[in-house]
Amino acid sequence: MKLTQLAAKPKLVKIELNDEDVIKEYGEPLEFWIWDRQPMDKYVRLAQMKGDNLGELVNTVNEMILDEDGNIIIKDGIVLPTTIMTKVISKVVETLGK
Repeated sequence: MKLTQLAAKPKLVKIELNDEDVIKEYGEPLEFWIWDRQPMDKYVRLAQMKGDNLGELVNTVNEMILDEDGNIIIKDGIVLPTTIMTKVISKVVETLGK
């Protein structure tokens, strides 16, 4: 197989937070999007992060959390509730690890 058969532009993938706690708190799933393919430097940074560097992990994931049009959600002082951000980080890492 040629690499050209695997090469493609990134596509937006919808991710839902739909666990029991989210539904109980918000009444419906919460959704956001990420690119299905990340630049290699960002992917490597994410893979190399350890528990003692949570600030960088959060900053890296913040750059990946997008709306349905591919725009970054977390910017200009906007933050998510801590419980939701923790779930978002888990989902991003889980999705990119597949």
